[in-house]
Amino acid sequence: MMDLRPTRRDMLTTALGAGAFFLLPDIARAQAADTGALGPPEVFSFERLREMALALSGKPHAPEPIPQAGIVDQIDYDRHNQIAFRKDRALWNTSGASPVQFFFPGKYFPEPVHFYTVTDGMARAVRFNTDYFDIPEGNPARQLTGTTGFAGFRVQDEPGGDDWMAFLGASYWRTSGYSGQFGLSVRGLALDTAIPDGPEEFPRFTRFWLEQGKGGDLTAYALLEGPRATGAYRITSTQAARGVDQRVEAHVFLRGDVDRLGLAPLTSMYWFGKPNAHLSPDWRPEVHDSDGLEIHTGAGERIWRPLNNPPRTMANSFQAPGVKGFGLMQRERDFDEYQDDGVFYEKRASAWVEPFDDWGDGAVTLVELSTDDEIHDNIVAMWTPAGPAEHGREYSFGYRLTWFDDCPVPANAARFIATRIGAGGIPGQPRPEGVVKIVCDFDGMGFEDRGRDPAIRPIVSASRGDIGNLAAYPVVGEDYWRAMFDLDVSMLAADDDAPIDLRMYVEVDGEARTETWLMQLFPSQLRSLLDKRA
Repeated sequence: MMDLRPTRRDMLTTALGAGAFFLLPDIARAQAADTGALGPPEVFSFERLREMALALSGKPHAPEPIPQAGIVDQIDYDRHNQIAFRKDRALWNTSGASPVQFFFPGKYFPEPVHFYTVTDGMARAVRFNTDYFDIPEGNPARQLTGTTGFAGFRVQDEPGGDDWMAFLGASYWRTSGYSGQFGLSVRGLALDTAIPDGPEEFPRFTRFWLEQGKGGDLTAYALLEGPRATGAYRITSTQAARGVDQRVEAHVFLRGDVDRLGLAPLTSMYWFGKPNAHLSPDWRPEVHDSDGLEIHTGAGERIWRPLNNPPRTMANSFQAPGVKGFGLMQRERDFDEYQDDGVFYEKRASAWVEPFDDWGDGAVTLVELSTDDEIHDNIVAMWTPAGPAEHGREYSFGYRLTWFDDCPVPANAARFIATRIGAGGIPGQPRPEGVVKIVCDFDGMGFEDRGRDPAIRPIVSASRGDIGNLAAYPVVGEDYWRAMFDLDVSMLAADDDAPIDLRMYVEVDGEARTETWLMQLFPSQLRSLLDKRA
């Protein structure tokens, strides 16, 4: 139990009355351990939260202790699933609002997270109490009496209804998107993701101030804390007609140097799909939450990069000064392409980041990790600002984040909808060794009145290997087109597995009429594909 002797309590009350609440986080944490449903009201504003994050950035990071850590560690996945929040204890548990329930601490999210309600500029602490939960007999959670906070929260569409948003663990959050299916997630901040010489750092949202808006809108003000960064976030969430629509404003302060700073990070899962189904023994045709990275550059170019499951961790940066938007998208929407009637991958939302202002020079960084199962998030896409991310730097940025079925920005050229890879050459003739055929389908936008024409052709470049057998034509009986070419890698040494970068678009009379398709392939995976299809 925390030491809350009267002399200390009197001292804390005096400090709070003097307005020290937002500069002394330990005071707020101590207060949250008091009994009762809500703490006394205190003045709150986003500017005060920003000042708090700035003040903390000038001090060494002090991780909050985990009370009764031995008990928390016993609350594993199965035991945690036995604990149910009592529906009648939810915040704003009325029709027309978005009720909020809290997650119990557990082995995989042990650090206390503190919550406050905000009404008319006044904040009140939500004090942890096991009475909020139904806990079965024999569950070690019944012994947890000394913690000071919850593990996270979830938001429902009506009292006792379905969840449409959840924050749980580090600075992650998810929404049910446009279809009611949870899939990919986002993060407040990413530090040194996939850096060889150092572990990734996971700054945490250590406390939230929750404010109910009109029509069920919810604003979450969050304090971010980590060894090398602090931050103040305002995340306003709306259930829109097309899905969940969010507005994010963030102020990040660096406590230390960072090699790879990631703003507005998106995290997803890609195991296998059309280009690399041979990598998995699974019976389903495709398994992924997202199938590609879409980027709209400041110069007006639109890029489509199919995701990959590489043989080793890869990080690629796409320079995009003044980026207009980027996102991890799920373009394949046909159930037949997944055949999964349990998790419905065809219903997973696409997440799109649209900056409010000019983010200046920088790049969209894509990190792909190798995986052999669907339980791991192995994809990260984020904005990496140019220049050194050094101690003392501040980053203030805002963006719209949508969880729709597709990018909310209308297309201005034909878009690629599928990528397949197989043996190269010409059907009916001997297949050349070391040659693969790459087939890219694209929708017919701008090609509606066109037929086969030598003026319509793919323009392809490769960092290594030779390109041949190029063609682009309408698919017979369908409303989409197809571009294809051969890639010859036979000249590469057997132990050479350096990546091959490809770039392609389709032109009509010398003018680009599709978005730009990018792909990264690995000779080892291409050889494996050809061996299995020999």
